[in-house]
Amino acid sequence: MTLIKTSLLNAIAVVIKMLTLLGINKVLAIYVGPAGYAAIGQFQNAVQMITTFASGAINTGVVKYTAEFHDNEEKQHTVWRTAGTIAVTGAVFTGIIVAIFSKSLAALFLKDESYSGVFVWFAVTLIFFVLNTLLLAILNGKKEIHRYVVANITGSLFALIATTFMSMQFGLYGALVALATYQSLNFCVTFTLCYKASWFKLGFLFGAINKQTAKNLMKFTAMALMGAACIPVSHVLVRNHIGINISWEAAGYWEAMWRLSSAYLILVTTTLSLYYLPRLSELKTPAEIRAEILYGYRFIMPAAAVSALIIYLCRDFFIHTLFTAEFKGMEVLFTWQLIGDFFKICSWLLGYVLIAKACFVLVMISEIVFSAFFYFFIFLTTNELGIESTSIGHSVNYFFHFVFMFIALKVKRII
Repeated sequence: MTLIKTSLLNAIAVVIKMLTLLGINKVLAIYVGPAGYAAIGQFQNAVQMITTFASGAINTGVVKYTAEFHDNEEKQHTVWRTAGTIAVTGAVFTGIIVAIFSKSLAALFLKDESYSGVFVWFAVTLIFFVLNTLLLAILNGKKEIHRYVVANITGSLFALIATTFMSMQFGLYGALVALATYQSLNFCVTFTLCYKASWFKLGFLFGAINKQTAKNLMKFTAMALMGAACIPVSHVLVRNHIGINISWEAAGYWEAMWRLSSAYLILVTTTLSLYYLPRLSELKTPAEIRAEILYGYRFIMPAAAVSALIIYLCRDFFIHTLFTAEFKGMEVLFTWQLIGDFFKICSWLLGYVLIAKACFVLVMISEIVFSAFFYFFIFLTTNELGIESTSIGHSVNYFFHFVFMFIALKVKRII
């Protein structure tokens, strides 16, 4: 499966996901407004942290070792059983904890204990959320692109339908419940797709934990937990800082800009995870890895640059079409955010090499350093730069992240 073929197949799911994300953005803009956007960002960061902890943060490892053991099904099954047992155990334990402390979590992330019910809904459906992501990781590692695409399309449609209905009926509370549960609903579809595959049996997901496999997966657990802690925490801190020092509407502008940025880059980011992680896991020599990186840059970077230029030139159209007139204040964020997105893709392509080669110490160091740098840059420049400190900080942060990744790969003699 080549990069271009993978991208074309993935583009089907990505176009639908992009359209549904933009539709969700419009629905949320109408029914919750800029301040509600800030609350949704806080909640989604909480979900990201909790689900990563609950799953044991092993899904990246599942992709890597499923791809690496493509010629040994017994080793693949050992990886899946170990991962499945860890994920289910973690999900049950974490779900109980989330339900018990739902009021405290609502107060911490949403500043209102009356939203504790949202976390209860999330706790109840957490096990299906975790199993869905595990099955998607297996499909990714097996390079079952067609099934992976169908599963993602279904998830996108569930997200749009659930968020639209719940937002219209119950406002912000309904939107939060929908965002907490829709991926769990998608488990039924993903499981059915896997169950119909000749290589899959339910028994492959559960069983005794293999110590060596668990040890290998723990490297990815460490990396993923660090990412799940650092990036969402830095975003929560930035949102709080902007909300307190400028306004919660301004924090909503930044959240809207971030969501738009994520939406238009989704083809690039999903292709990196869908194609590059399994592919890089298979490659052995520096020459092979260098060739694959250069191939990726020739294909991905022009696409990212053109997309950014289109978004910038049509920024007024996107603000009024995808959001509402209330979001006019986000216009000042576009220039530096789009520059930062370009460096983000440059650095991520190199970062996937470190992940594929299990250089977990370097990955964790980069997560800590650059998440902290992002927050402190904004913290120190908000008085001078205002809301633009967020997008300028994004750009500066990922430029240095790119430089760090390049130097790290050279020092480790991976490329």
